[in-house]
Amino acid sequence: MQTFTTIDNIQIAYEVHGDDSAPVILLIMGLGMPSKAWPKHLIESLVQQGFRVVCFDNRDSGKSSKIDKNVGFFSVLNAIARTLLRKPVSGCYSLEDMAADAVAVLDELNIRRAHVMGVSMGAMIAQVMASLYPQRVASLISIMGASGNPRTGLGKIRAIKSLIAKPKGEDVLSMQNYLRKMFKAIGSPGLSYPEDQIKEVARSMVEDGYEQVWSYRQLLAILASGNRNKNLRRVIAPTLVIHGRSDPLLPLAAGEEVARLIPNSRMLTIDRMGHDLQDVMIDQFAPAIARHCHRYKD
Repeated sequence: MQTFTTIDNIQIAYEVHGDDSAPVILLIMGLGMPSKAWPKHLIESLVQQGFRVVCFDNRDSGKSSKIDKNVGFFSVLNAIARTLLRKPVSGCYSLEDMAADAVAVLDELNIRRAHVMGVSMGAMIAQVMASLYPQRVASLISIMGASGNPRTGLGKIRAIKSLIAKPKGEDVLSMQNYLRKMFKAIGSPGLSYPEDQIKEVARSMVEDGYEQVWSYRQLLAILASGNRNKNLRRVIAPTLVIHGRSDPLLPLAAGEEVARLIPNSRMLTIDRMGHDLQDVMIDQFAPAIARHCHRYKD
């Protein structure tokens, strides 16, 4: 991976796949996960369908900068409680800051406009990017995202607990067990990632010195940005919303609300899909993503 430093002194790590002359899709990963967590099958599918794919590590993940502010477990629980009570939450940074990081990646690569695709927290960052930087977003693909409205975005307790749980060790095997347990709680019913894929992501996280506080700070960024319904109504980018019918972390209602709020968006629901990116699901939605992006290319 290559790195650069933003004007806010945040180091961002990124990598590029595909032909330099092809239309660009910028991928934004979800909570706590490095860009290595993007399934190779998805990246290869998009490259094969004529795109240049840019992946990067969000701040507080992978090889990008880690923010030097401690956040404890009980601070996270308090922030969740305040969100449910419709009270403001303070974070170390916001989704708006993370969207600025994404724009900085485009600037570093001299990319004027890109299709922007995010998953989970990454979908929320992509939504903010489309709202604040409309001139940079050729189209938006929001996968298993939400608007920040706790009425529609509250998932099952078991799924939420899996996100704030800590690995029981710092070695690769412990991280593999942690990832398996998490994806069993939030993933597609009856499906699991191949062991080699789990091991690769676990190894990447261990090499980067993973700490749970990174995820805590990212989660606070989501909660601090609050309900973004009004901002979503201002999105002008052509938008494709993808959501699984079996998502236990962010229910289908959350995706349906995003599609309702963004003017002229299209919704694609996937049967049996949870809060993960299984190859069998990728085969269903990757062609739709390609058609969407080719339709709205510059």
